[in-house]
Amino acid sequence: MPTDPLGAFCAHASVYIEGAHREALSGLTFGAKDLFDVAGHVTGCGNPDWLATHMPAQRTAPAITALVEHGATLLGKTQTDELAYSLNGENVYYGTPINTNAPGRIPGGSSSGSVAAVAGKLVDFALGSDTGGSVRVPASYCGVYGFRPTHGRITLECVMPLAPSFDTVGWFARSPGVLDKVARVLFADGYLDSGRPQSLLLAEDCFALLGEPERHILLHAAAALANALELPTQTVTVSEEGLEHWMAAFRRLQGREIWAIHSEWIRTTRPRFGPGIRERFEMAANLGDNCKAEDEALRDRVAERMARLLRGGRWLCLPTTAGVAPRRSLPEIILNSIRDRVLCLTCIAGLARLPQINLPFAKKNGLPLGLSLVAAPNGDEDLLQGALAVENLV
Repeated sequence: MPTDPLGAFCAHASVYIEGAHREALSGLTFGAKDLFDVAGHVTGCGNPDWLATHMPAQRTAPAITALVEHGATLLGKTQTDELAYSLNGENVYYGTPINTNAPGRIPGGSSSGSVAAVAGKLVDFALGSDTGGSVRVPASYCGVYGFRPTHGRITLECVMPLAPSFDTVGWFARSPGVLDKVARVLFADGYLDSGRPQSLLLAEDCFALLGEPERHILLHAAAALANALELPTQTVTVSEEGLEHWMAAFRRLQGREIWAIHSEWIRTTRPRFGPGIRERFEMAANLGDNCKAEDEALRDRVAERMARLLRGGRWLCLPTTAGVAPRRSLPEIILNSIRDRVLCLTCIAGLARLPQINLPFAKKNGLPLGLSLVAAPNGDEDLLQGALAVENLV
């Protein structure tokens, strides 16, 4: 395990895989969230009972294998919230990785170790997973680039599932160039030709979730982005039903899938879960089929709504999170309130299975404040190329 002053890496798995002599990612180092299997090592998933009740992996996750085969060296497994069911990055058993760009504040989760390792310059990039925002949120809190691809574009084979219809492989980097290099390796269907965006849609109801001066700061950053890309802007309302309504449906849809995946292990093992995680699993266990048909119908409407908004090469611009990173060790009731507001923003791409990129373009009192772009399905390359075009705004 590399020198780790940030608490980013897992102590239970000393993993090192040297990159092949290939030019694509030659010389780059990375970490992988402890949901990704590495042959011969137990995937701990952020919980000691999971670690104790599972055998070493037989195969390495194809995403890791592809990166290593193209020259990147894996330095270790990185910390995660328990079973990836959190956006905070505070693990009661393994600690809270240090957010070097916002001292005394949480790194965000559940890909906490991966983002801490990138922000703290321990690795060049790192793999995470994003179901409800677990790459986008930490990227915003730690002031790095973070990318969630179109759902299904990258294989999740040999990665612990949370809610499969929402799960994606995502990653962090300090530069858009590295972010783009990783995409060129991981996109199994190839890296598609990029198209120039036609306009930038400012998500009025999303920006309304922020207080001042955060809203003013990010709207100013959005204007600078539009100017740099020479794009006309238009203000839109994303959710006709209300973002809180979308968020509630997302939580229920996600919760049902999570319980379907993990209920047998939970009933058999009776694992110890930390605060917040325990209550979320209890909520998932009690959902049943209540509102299931309505939630699934809403998801279809969200996908249709977003397809209409983004048709013709339009991008949606919105805050990545509802503010800067919260302070460490806040009471759970405060963190839950923050989490609900954040999920109102992150559920949009999740429900519609869209690609989203966090751009570290803004700060409030020296603390990172992320701005996001969302594109139509399979518009991933467009977002990555757009980030490259405006790198000088950071």
